[in-house]
Amino acid sequence: MRIEHSETATKGVFHALNEAGERIGEMSYSRAGDTLIIIDHTEAYEGHEGQGVGRELVAAGVMHAREHSLKVLPLCPYALVQFKRNKDYADVWKQAR
Repeated sequence: MRIEHSETATKGVFHALNEAGERIGEMSYSRAGDTLIIIDHTEAYEGHEGQGVGRELVAAGVMHAREHSLKVLPLCPYALVQFKRNKDYADVWKQAR
């Protein structure tokens, strides 16, 4: 699986691709200022559920946040579960109040 990332000034998306280069999932986020991204959607496309696609996408988002000194607010229910399960994500997790 390969992960691609694209970003504008206000939004970003990570795409998961299979070995053939076909998109098999995505995770989108919005930028909230210079130091926060808000994950709003994570999806493994039909036929690719249960294969770790979402988990890899969230991990890529966390890596991106670390590389750019960002915090992450996971509003997407799937992403939130991943943050709760992975104590390693605590350094970038901006918890909602």
